[in-house]
Amino acid sequence: MTDDKPYILVGTNPETIRTLVCEINGNTLPETYVTDGALVHVERVSGSAQATSTDADSALPVAAATLTAPRLAGLLAEHTYTYRNQLVKKVWTEEEYTPPPVVLSAVLSRREWPGVRPLRGIVGAPVLREDGTLLQTPGYDPATGLYLAPKVPLPPVPDKPSNEQARVSWDFILGRFLADFPWVAPADRANALALMVTPILRRFARSLVPFGLVTATMPGSGKTILTAAAGLVYGQSVLTWTHSEEELRKAITAVLAKPVGAIVFDNIEEGAVIRSATLAQLLTAPTWSDRKLGSSVTLERSNDKVWMATGNNLSVGGDMPSRTVLIRLDPKTPKPEERTGFAIPDLARWVLDPDNQRVLLGHLLVLVMHWCAAGAPRATGHVMRQFTPWAQAVGGFLAHHGVEGFLANAEDVHGDDVDDAEWTAFLTKWADMADLDGWITTAALRDSAMRDLPTDGHRAPDPWDGAFILNDQGRIPDVRSLAGKLRGQVGRWHGDFVLRKAIDPHDKGARWHVERKS
Repeated sequence: MTDDKPYILVGTNPETIRTLVCEINGNTLPETYVTDGALVHVERVSGSAQATSTDADSALPVAAATLTAPRLAGLLAEHTYTYRNQLVKKVWTEEEYTPPPVVLSAVLSRREWPGVRPLRGIVGAPVLREDGTLLQTPGYDPATGLYLAPKVPLPPVPDKPSNEQARVSWDFILGRFLADFPWVAPADRANALALMVTPILRRFARSLVPFGLVTATMPGSGKTILTAAAGLVYGQSVLTWTHSEEELRKAITAVLAKPVGAIVFDNIEEGAVIRSATLAQLLTAPTWSDRKLGSSVTLERSNDKVWMATGNNLSVGGDMPSRTVLIRLDPKTPKPEERTGFAIPDLARWVLDPDNQRVLLGHLLVLVMHWCAAGAPRATGHVMRQFTPWAQAVGGFLAHHGVEGFLANAEDVHGDDVDDAEWTAFLTKWADMADLDGWITTAALRDSAMRDLPTDGHRAPDPWDGAFILNDQGRIPDVRSLAGKLRGQVGRWHGDFVLRKAIDPHDKGARWHVERKS
C-alpha cells in the first residue's frame, strides 16, 4: 500500500459502480474532465517532436483521450489504491483490486457528471477570454473550460503594455517578420496579420472565422512560411486537398479531433479552383457533425480552428468567395528563391526554432494586450456575412496599430470566382438569344445547346459560343442534371442577370427565364 494515494474500498459490482461514480465526481482522478457527457483524461503525449519543416504537422504536447474501461483501470491503478476485503480461511484480508471491465464500462456509460470540470478545448498558446483578459497560465482554466498546453513557454505578458513595448513589437512584426514578403497590395499584408492573431482573438470575438487563402504567382514566394507562422505556434495539421466531397468530409471529421489551432491545405495543385460545398458548410457552422467511420455513431466536434490553404494561382468558386480572406504574393522574378537581403535571413528555418516562435508569439500578444488596454475598439464598418464580429474585432486591432488595407481586396476574391464567371457568361448569352426569350422548359434549353452536334459529318456553329453550362466531365448535362444546376442558381445574381423559375399550372413542369437588371 502507498500512503500518498486515496484509498477506495469497493465491494459487489453494484457497490463498486456507485463508489467509483462518487469518486470520479469528487475529482479523485487528476486531469479528468467531461466533454459532451463523456469523461476524458488530459495527458502528455510522448514523442511529439518539433516540426522539422514549415509544411509538417506540429502537434501540441498534450491530448485529451476519451476514457474507456482499460484507461479507467489504468488511472485507478496509477492514482488510487483501490481495494476490497475478502474472507480467506475465515480471516478478512485486504487485496488491491481492479474492477472487472463490465463494471468500469457501466461507470463510463453515464452522461451526467455534475462534479467533473467541463473541458471545452485544448489550446497551444495564450488566448483572449471573452472578458478581455488573457488566459496565459498553463493548465486548466475554470473561467473558459480551456486547457492551455503551451507549445513554447512564455514569460508573463503584461495586461497593459506600454506604448514603447507596443512600438517594439510593431517594429518586429511589421518591420522584420512580415517585411520581406512580396505582397501584391497592403491588403494582403493586413489580412496575413489578421489570420496570425485570429487564434488569440476568436473566443473574444465570439465569431466564426473565414477561410484564409494564401496564393502566389510563383513557387518559393513564402506561402507556407505565412501559414506556419500561426500553425507552428498554435499547433497545426497539414492536409492534402481533395476535390472529393466525401473524402474531404472524412478528413475534416478526423482532424477536428486534434488539439491544434490551425489546419492547412498546403501546396494545392497550381490553378485549382476551391469550390467545396463541404468546406463552405464547415466555415459557417460552430459545430461539425458526422458519422464515425465504420459506425452509425454521430460525432460532434467544435469548429474552433483556423482553416487555410496555400498554392499558386488558386481561385475560389461556389459559395467560397464570401467565406474567404485573400492573401496574394507576387515576387515579380522568375527565381524567388534566389532573393537576398532579407530582414530575417532564411525565414523558413528561422520560424522552426522554438526560441524564435516564442519571440514571435510574445510580440503578437503584446500588440493584442495593448489594443485591449485601449478598450479593444472595434472597426464597425467591416461587414462580412457570418464573420462580421471577427472582421470588426480584428479590423479594430489592426486599425489601433495603424495597419491599413484590411479586407480591401474583398472584390478580388469575388473576381476570382470561376463559377460566377461561368454563370455570368451563360446567363448573358441566354438573355441575348431571341429564340430563348420568355419562359422555357429544361428540355428546350438543352436542345438549344445540342444544335452544334455533328450531323452527316458537318458541325453547325455553336449558338452559345461555348458559354453553355457543362457538367464535371465537360459535357452538356442531361435534362435532369441541368435542372438541378438551374435550381441551385435561382434568384442568385450573376453580373446583371438573375435566373427565375416558375411552375406551369398544367403539366407542373419547371419553366425558366433570365431577368436583366433594369
